[in-house]
Amino acid sequence: MNIRSLLALAPVIPVLTIERVADAVPLGRALCAGGLRALEVTLRTPACLPAIEAMRKALPEALVGVGTLTRPRDFVDASNAGAQFGVSPGLTAELAAAAAEVQFPLLPGVMTPTELLAGLGWGYDTFKLFPAQQAGGVNMLKAFAGPFPTVLFCPTGGITRATAPDYLALKNVACVGGSWVAPPERVHAGDWQAIEELARDAASLRKVAG
Repeated sequence: MNIRSLLALAPVIPVLTIERVADAVPLGRALCAGGLRALEVTLRTPACLPAIEAMRKALPEALVGVGTLTRPRDFVDASNAGAQFGVSPGLTAELAAAAAEVQFPLLPGVMTPTELLAGLGWGYDTFKLFPAQQAGGVNMLKAFAGPFPTVLFCPTGGITRATAPDYLALKNVACVGGSWVAPPERVHAGDWQAIEELARDAASLRKVAG
């Protein structure tokens, strides 16, 4: 599956920071049951890679990706864990070269026109605007639409349930990344029903343009 097809699966990609491997499968199951199948597990804790492995084995209906790829070595580790897509906060020549050596597609992060031009030069046409709110949010994406009419974005960073519809209304936004669907307190409490309900609500958001 290419990155655009993956982003078209649902209006929201959950951005997950998993502290305990034991939470991975029930968390992923709740999100999938709510209609969010593409899951980004951030490479921010020791549990990340084992969590991806556990999700891949137990949840064939999910598409499990790895986020926060910042070093070439991260791509190898993510591939070995079975990641089906990758997400990076930025893009360098080294990361682009590492991405070319693995089988999963990459959603690279950009924040400025210069970074976007570099990404286009490396063959990408779909990006994560990150951090979206700090980068200018909806107004920045509107500004990008003129000079970059064929580029699609998955803005991530500071987006909430309340602001997500504003992003999804833009023609150049495929979906948004959000952590609100899996609040840490709900994960720690094992409140999977609440997370499923949050996921179902997020999945009900609809693109109104584009």
